[in-house]
Amino acid sequence: MKHRRYVSFFALLPLSCLMAYMPARTNRLKKASAEENPYYIIVDKSDYELKVFDDEGWYATYPIVFCSKDLGDKMREGDKKTPTGSFKIILKKIHPKWGPELLLDYPNDESYRRFNERKAQGLIPKNAKIGDGIAIHATRPEEEWTVDNFYNWTDGCVSVKYTEMKDLFSYIPVGTKVTIQP
Repeated sequence: MKHRRYVSFFALLPLSCLMAYMPARTNRLKKASAEENPYYIIVDKSDYELKVFDDEGWYATYPIVFCSKDLGDKMREGDKKTPTGSFKIILKKIHPKWGPELLLDYPNDESYRRFNERKAQGLIPKNAKIGDGIAIHATRPEEEWTVDNFYNWTDGCVSVKYTEMKDLFSYIPVGTKVTIQP
């Protein structure tokens, strides 16, 4: 019996040492103003992940879904695609249907440039509109299963589980940079 206790102790020792040196995410939580914001977000459409980084490196990862299985760049209003590019959060609000929401500055100058270029090339109709209202937002509380099952349901936004979006919303300030990549 004594031998088993020593084996268990020595088997768990490396794990406990490793955990002692891993910084807890909650210990790194920083309430930051826009001027001293240590966070930035990378949305990886191909991996269905939203990753948060701070000035120390990787901070958190959240599973996400989008609008359709076509993960290409948003071309125009109503195409049910999530735009790619560099954006920033311009507004935090609570949406009446799905709660916490981080509104992006889509369309921005780069979005307009690509949109007008595509119009000129005839890739989209001349009367097409660029669209707006792209956000990172929660699922409805009872619909977190959409993220677990990779069920793309939005009109172009990035959707995070309701419970996890409450966490993200609590520490990400307005002004945070967001990169959405294919």
